[in-house]
Order: sequence, then structure tokens, then C-alpha cells
Amino acid sequence: MVDQIISKSIAGISPSATETTSFLANQLKRQGIDIISFAQGEPDFDTPDHIKEAAIKAIQEGFTKYTDVPGIPELRKAVADKFRRENGIVYEEDQILITNGGKQALYEVFRTICEEGDEVLIPIPCYVSYAEQIKLTGAKPAFFETKEENHFRPTLEEVSKSFNPNVKAFIVNSPNNPTGAVIEEGELKKIASFLIDHGVYIITDEVYEHLIYDGKKHVSVASLGEKEKQMAITVNSASKTYAMTGWRVGYAAGPREIIQGMNNLQGHATGNINSIAQKATIAALNGSQEAVGKMVQEYTKRRDYMVKRINQIEGLRCQYPDGAFYTFPNVTALYGKTYNGNRINNDLDVAKFFLEKAHVAVIPGVAFNYPDYVRFVFAKSLEEIEKGLERIEQAIRR
Repeated sequence: MVDQIISKSIAGISPSATETTSFLANQLKRQGIDIISFAQGEPDFDTPDHIKEAAIKAIQEGFTKYTDVPGIPELRKAVADKFRRENGIVYEEDQILITNGGKQALYEVFRTICEEGDEVLIPIPCYVSYAEQIKLTGAKPAFFETKEENHFRPTLEEVSKSFNPNVKAFIVNSPNNPTGAVIEEGELKKIASFLIDHGVYIITDEVYEHLIYDGKKHVSVASLGEKEKQMAITVNSASKTYAMTGWRVGYAAGPREIIQGMNNLQGHATGNINSIAQKATIAALNGSQEAVGKMVQEYTKRRDYMVKRINQIEGLRCQYPDGAFYTFPNVTALYGKTYNGNRINNDLDVAKFFLEKAHVAVIPGVAFNYPDYVRFVFAKSLEEIEKGLERIEQAIRR
């Protein structure tokens, strides 16, 4: 008789809170309940036409077979050109791997460089999947807390205080999910220098690099110098920049031996990614970027409205994010309030209250290892944002 059906490594990971909340919101919608979801981080814009046309052309031309595991040469070249043009990093094509979304790229990095006994240092709040992916490698996520008064940007002091000899890698997510924080270049240089001096790899999750406001600047660690480039693995995707979430195209670039290791893993796990989506991504990277600029303009309006409106609601306090499309308000002023005999004690209770009484879905901060806050997504129409926040305000007043 088998005592345990599920392996310990799988039993030890938690489901994605964003996916779980979005699934619950969709279930309620199917029951006929009008739910406004600020839960899932997905652009509400359509994929630009020239990208869709490239995919249609690929289908019509029969480009529907297996491709090379690391991606077709034309796409790896387009990615290399993008890094040179936009980030000031020179990567050769054999230093680039095309993956099934940014998540796969991140997991393959962790799985390639980490093993049991290693630790990965992570500033929190952080993206929900980092810790669970790291656990699957046998390594341990090691968190340190950023501060709201510093706009949730990690500092060298925080990194050095949290460092220990077991740290194998450090994660930079700028702009950050869930806070939208962008690390200033000067502080990023200090942090990178400290980590490199201690032989630590720097994994940079740059999926929101183009969604930046108020004149802030995105800087890739690998662009800071040759030493930084040798210790950095740069991860990105087409999902957020080009409204291509469902196309599932990510990519990673870094030292050849690491990329080759990731390629070997991918060859046995999934093989190549979707052939048609690869052709579409070439069009995305090489084609007009006008649609990206328009999206950022619209996100700026939505961000400004959402933050101003949230700060008008009793019990909520919110900063303006530097980038991405999230706000991360503090909700502790709601603790101790009751509704229908239920007492609100934490951010999970706040998220439950918003869903049950306002029919608005948000993600509790505990999902990002940072309780007392909730995450709102402003990748929604202004009409939906206005309606959702009005519902929340009325629910709190009641």
C-alpha cells in the first residue's frame, strides 16, 4: 500500500494565490454574480494587429512543426537585438533561451543553478511563484522586508544584513509585482557590487520594464558592466509589454553554461515552445512599438485615478507605484471592523470582505509574503475601476 500519493516536494508547495482568487471570481461570475476583478495581472488590451497577422501568416505557411528547443534562430536574434537596442546588453544567440512564458524561464534558472542547502535571497513583497519554484529545487527562499517609507525599494543595507554564506542567488524584480517599485540605478549598482563580491548570481525579472511612470528609468543589472553581466541571468517575456499573456512566450539570457543547462532541462520538460507564437514574437520585438506607448499612456491615467480614489476611501492608504500595473494599499485601518458578525483581523479577511460584500476581487498581501496590504490591478477600464472602488467604499460605509 502506498502511504503517500503525492511527493513531498509537490505536497510542500502552495497553490498560486492569484490563480486561486481569479478562479473563485470566475466561478462567482458563472453563477450570475457581477464580479469586478482586480486580481489577475493581465493587460485588458488586445494583442496588436501586426503581431496577430504574423501568427496567421505562420499558420497559413504551415509553420506548425517542432522547432529547435532554445527557439528559432530568427527569434533569438530578435531578442539579442532587443537587448542591445533597449538595454545596452550584448548577448549572442547561444546565450538566449525562448521559454513557455516568464514563469518557465524563472523555474529553469532556479533548477539549473540551485541545489539543496542553497538559499535564494528575495526582497518582499515578491511575486507569488518565486518561493514555490525555489522550494522545488531543494533550495530555500530567504526573505527580507522592504519598507513602505522607502517605496518598497530594496536597499544595500537590507541586502547586507540579510546575507549569509548559503546565498546562491538574489532576485531583482523591477518594476516590482505587487508594489510597482523601481530600484534606482545608484542603489542597484551598490547591491549588485556587494553580491558579485560574494559570488552571488543575480536573477533579474524584467517583465514590466516598459510599464514605467513619472520619468523613472529601468536598468538591467547585466548592463552595468562585464562583471555584472557574468553573474546576471536576465528574464523577460512578451506577455505584459505586448498584451500577449495567452501566447506564452518568455525568454532568458545569461552565461552560456547556465543557458545550456536550462536548455537541457527544457528539452526534457517541454521541448520547444509554440512555433506560431515564436513568429508572432518576432513581429512584436521587431515591429512598431506604438501600441506599447499607447498602453503606458492609458495605464498612467488609470494609475493616477486609482491611487487618488483609494486614498479617498476610509481605511485604505496607498502610494503611487513607479511601474507595472498594480497598487498595493495598506488596509490595517480596517482591522477590528465587523460585518455580518464577522470580524476583520487581517488582509485575508479584507480580501474576503471585498469579494463577499462589494463583489470585488483583490489579492491579499500575505500571498506576496507581506501581510497588511492587498493588491489591486489597474489593467482595467476606467469605468470598471470607478465602479469597483465605489462598491468598496459603499461596503466599508455600510
